Amino acid sequence: MEIKITPLNPAEMKSPLTSEFGFGNKFSNRMFTQEYTRGVGWHAAEIGPYRDFSLPPSTAVFHYAQEIFEGTKAYRRADGRINLFRPWENMKRFNRSATRMAMPEVDEEDHLAAIIQLVELEQEWVPAAPGATLYIRPAMIASDAALGVYSSNKYIHFVIVGPVGAYFKEGFNPVPVFISDQYRRAVRGGCGAAKTGGNYASSLFVGTEAKQKGYSQVLWLDAVHGRFIEEVGAMNICFVYAGKKIVTPPLSDSILAGVTRDSVLKLAPHLGYEAVEEDVDVHEMLADLKSGKITEVFGCGTAAVIAPVGKFGYKDEEIIINNYKSGPVASRYFNALTDIQYGRSADPFGWILTI
Repeated sequence: MEIKITPLNPAEMKSPLTSEFGFGNKFSNRMFTQEYTRGVGWHAAEIGPYRDFSLPPSTAVFHYAQEIFEGTKAYRRADGRINLFRPWENMKRFNRSATRMAMPEVDEEDHLAAIIQLVELEQEWVPAAPGATLYIRPAMIASDAALGVYSSNKYIHFVIVGPVGAYFKEGFNPVPVFISDQYRRAVRGGCGAAKTGGNYASSLFVGTEAKQKGYSQVLWLDAVHGRFIEEVGAMNICFVYAGKKIVTPPLSDSILAGVTRDSVLKLAPHLGYEAVEEDVDVHEMLADLKSGKITEVFGCGTAAVIAPVGKFGYKDEEIIINNYKSGPVASRYFNALTDIQYGRSADPFGWILTI
């Protein structure tokens, strides 16, 4: 893929941030775009100024939600170089999402090459502050300007980047989680395993209710039985038994295959833990918390890396976890993963791409 590099207007360039990053609300000066036309394929690849799209009100994405996205990060090493963490897994998942949403796949090598070139051009935006990163958001939208329920003939693929701090205001501290006993995020046979906006839109009603009750995230149960645990908010979920065994629900087409989740499973034997994929019944889980069999609970995902859970709210009951403190397993995982990501420790898995 040949990428056209469009120069920026110096008068319009913003200076890179060095503090107060927030999360997901500040972006760099450049973005990547390319277009797809059925019968032609991908074309018009460009890295140019971060800009608005001009789209007719009839554009397909506004009406039928044919849209996907991804999320990965660039990490500033102590020597000044930049690490990407398992980016090829995000490229694969992007295409799996595209297939499920009846959208064209993107060449994975071209996609990664475009991200690398964009990060290189915007390298000053990769923060050096502790715990900060450059968030990378690839996305694709249907761009036919016509109404009708069909797979679009045109698409826009783009990548934007921006500096971010901690995902949760709590940072690496326990977060409160509300268990939804009435609403469901996804159903087997649906598109819960695709990273598409509709999955997140369906969570907003309960998420708003949970925040009003003082909770940061929502734990979702399966849509068939209303018993088996699936995901927590925008993350996968892990339960620690007796400080040694880590259990996470098995993947299905209603659970997103998280890159951090897979890393937790692969890291387990190196950290001295047993990690398994098993169905987790919410009632048994709560009983095991009360009896002390479960000693920690944590979420895992690109945005937060590892997020300890401090309490669950279920119906009219609150269950405190580990005295509302970050446990040793979650802490060890957080340190192990971030040390690899920032290049502070060896990478025995070949997960890091340094640019």
